[in-house]
Amino acid sequence: MSKALVIAEKPSVAQDIVRALTPVDGKFEKHDEYFESEHYVVSSAVGHLVEIKAPEEFDVKRGKWSFANLPVIPPHFDLNPIDKSKGRLNALVKLIKRKDVTTLINACDAGREGELIFRLIAQYAQDSTATTRAKGLGKDVKRLWLQSMTPAAIRDGFESLRTDEQMLPLASAARCRSEADWLVGINGTRAMTAFNSRDGGFFLTTVGRVQTPTLSIVVEREEKIRKHVYRDYWEIRGSFDVAAGSYDGKWFDPEFKKVKNAAEGSQEAELKADRVWSAAEAQAIADAVRGQAGTVSEEAKPSSQSSPLLYDLTTLQREANSRFGFSAKTTLSLAQALYEKHKALTYPRTDSRALPEDYLAVVKDTMGMIANEDLPGPLRELAMHARKAVNDGYVKPNKRVFDNAKVSDHFAIIPTMQAPRSLTEAEAKLYDMVVKRFIAVFYPAAEFMVTTRITKVLAAGKVHHFQTNGKVLVKPGWLAVYGKEAAEEGDDTTLVAVQPGEAVRNEDVLVNALKTKPPARYTEATLLSAMEGAGKLIDDEELKAAMTEKGLGTPATRAAIIEGLITEKYLFREGREMIPTAKAFQLMTLLRGLGVEDLTKPELTGNWEFKLAEMEKGRLSREAFMAEIEAMTQRVVQKAKEYDRDTIPGDYATLSTPCPNCGGVVKENYRRFTCTGKGGGDAEGATGCGFSMTKIPAGRSFELHEVEQLLRDHKIGPLEGFRSKAGWPFTAELRMVRDEESANWKMEFDFGEDAKKDEGSGEAVDFSAQTSLGKCPKCGGDVYEHGANYVCERTTGTPTCDFKSGKIILQQPVTPEQITKLLETGKTDLLENFVSNKTRRKFKAFLSWDAKTGKVGFEFEPRAAKAPAAKKTAAKKAAAKKAA
Repeated sequence: MSKALVIAEKPSVAQDIVRALTPVDGKFEKHDEYFESEHYVVSSAVGHLVEIKAPEEFDVKRGKWSFANLPVIPPHFDLNPIDKSKGRLNALVKLIKRKDVTTLINACDAGREGELIFRLIAQYAQDSTATTRAKGLGKDVKRLWLQSMTPAAIRDGFESLRTDEQMLPLASAARCRSEADWLVGINGTRAMTAFNSRDGGFFLTTVGRVQTPTLSIVVEREEKIRKHVYRDYWEIRGSFDVAAGSYDGKWFDPEFKKVKNAAEGSQEAELKADRVWSAAEAQAIADAVRGQAGTVSEEAKPSSQSSPLLYDLTTLQREANSRFGFSAKTTLSLAQALYEKHKALTYPRTDSRALPEDYLAVVKDTMGMIANEDLPGPLRELAMHARKAVNDGYVKPNKRVFDNAKVSDHFAIIPTMQAPRSLTEAEAKLYDMVVKRFIAVFYPAAEFMVTTRITKVLAAGKVHHFQTNGKVLVKPGWLAVYGKEAAEEGDDTTLVAVQPGEAVRNEDVLVNALKTKPPARYTEATLLSAMEGAGKLIDDEELKAAMTEKGLGTPATRAAIIEGLITEKYLFREGREMIPTAKAFQLMTLLRGLGVEDLTKPELTGNWEFKLAEMEKGRLSREAFMAEIEAMTQRVVQKAKEYDRDTIPGDYATLSTPCPNCGGVVKENYRRFTCTGKGGGDAEGATGCGFSMTKIPAGRSFELHEVEQLLRDHKIGPLEGFRSKAGWPFTAELRMVRDEESANWKMEFDFGEDAKKDEGSGEAVDFSAQTSLGKCPKCGGDVYEHGANYVCERTTGTPTCDFKSGKIILQQPVTPEQITKLLETGKTDLLENFVSNKTRRKFKAFLSWDAKTGKVGFEFEPRAAKAPAAKKTAAKKAAAKKAA
């Protein structure tokens, strides 16, 4: 009998499909990798199982960073299995090739990416790249398109399967997006790396359609911060007496009109109704008003505020970052654990904030579970609010919540019917956020009374206006769910009463001197918002519309994009702020200088999304789109290849530290820091002394404060992030040394050779200018920094001790504070960035003193205990017996 193979995107969806089909198709037998009934075989991927790659003849291994091998534009793409998922892929291929399987049903997520996952698996199974369809296997292809995972919705979906022909435009768009990203990423990265490495060394410079515009957003904000000119302004605050008490008000100009479309950070944008730009004017207003009588008018209006919508992933990441400081990556991993491990949340990688219209019954059941379940710890108090929602009938059809038009591949993140147990503190915080939002969204709006009070003081023939705002919560509505948390975040102000016609008198006036502020740096929360709303930065209306739903990246990839920028040393975290590095500024300068700044703008994504949408509607061919991508790729490579000037134009710095050779002014250009002479190159005929040093030693960009320190102190380090010519990372110190041959100074790496000479010279090193880091564990002497090591004072001169520990161990810098801790307690804190010489992988360890060997060694975190072998065997036997 012929059967249909159903391929879902995730195992949990496969199980949902089996549960939905069992009443109509009978019992399913469970096997290791699939379920089987009379008419269906149901299995699943685990996300992407294969990735595209260039064919062998185009996939350059040696010399791939050379312009000679660029651009790489293969005529077609081969496929590579993803290592961690090979077992699942092989199992699916075996099922696809079964002779009794005559139909393949794509049950991957309803969207472009789900279509791609299925198509690539089918392509890999047929061992052919000549066709994009699985019919080369002799199988019919159908599409299950689901927006809801209720059993009824799944059965309805099987009743109305879409044909392969209907899905081909979406499949083409999915392939084009994947292949275009590959072409731009590979060629852009190799071309920019080749450009930056052509004077020697290896400077990896990654470029990508999403990562580079994201980086550009952060760099442009930092440029505005650096260029901000602080301006003084003054605010005037008055205190007024009435019969019922006193209240404060802020002076404002009622004639003020805001400048439309003022650029962020411009002087026009800084103008506000309550700012005075002259100290004398502010003081004159204060003196005129002080002690004078005034009149009051006020307007009170009722106001309501609905609960925020349900969470999508980006909103959840943004709020978790603002409230708890969680990174986007941490929030995603917590949400994934609550979904996969605890089964407590629905699928988290979603960009939708609504639920399907047929989900009302599921929501009522979930609300009932929360109302009646004994949830752990602080979550228990939410049951009361859930019971009120059930008893008062709050859960009902509502377009804010239930709207098929606002559901994309997945719906909003909500709790499931499974109450969680044994949550970590971080998991509980995130689960609490989702449950509160789920309950609150069905509650009535919060109601306020908002009062605006205007106090007018007539002084010296002029009326001065002061404004006071008050906000009083009348009915808490959904805010009741948030309790104290909402009260703490609120800005309720109850004003003392003023009777109609009552005169007021000014009690005191304060003039506050303030300064304008530059734009705030991005946090991970605000950067996620900027990525999500990147379409707003586009002027072209068609492209803006194409990005309305997309932004830069997807909810599932944005955390990885940010982490990738940090890994590649384009960004670093300082507290909650995201700060671009010198390498980031250098990339933006390069792309602008080469005239390929379209790689830095969200318009590139907007253009792609517009054209891919046209392809999905059958209005644009795959061939036409890919031809444009190939032309763009060739242009980017050609611009980098043919650049013929000495340096890239840009906004470069002048260092405050003078030239170590002649005391002249040192200036930055694209590649180097160079002496420009005593007059900084401005005086007629002034030239530098010839001192010059690279900005990128061993593939690592200097930050300005680092090069200042190196020139001032003639040493710095250890610093991370250097790369050898073979591309391996290493950590090292740098020194400025006098080169007598050239009669100038040069920079070189210091690997501790001077210290080795000192140790073998027979002369004792004078440590009197240093502070001891602690007592030597071998002999009780004092331990000091010396060259690239920490050494016992008795290792020099005529040595009586040999205690020594490196400042850098397997690429992990070891700070003096950690050595002090090791000497005092026997081990350091857990250090996370050791890199194995054998595997080149990072690992975590403590450095500890081993008295037996007399050396500093590694101590690893204890692993969780494994189940005894006997119990495992018994469990396997029990499972086998049950299956039999």
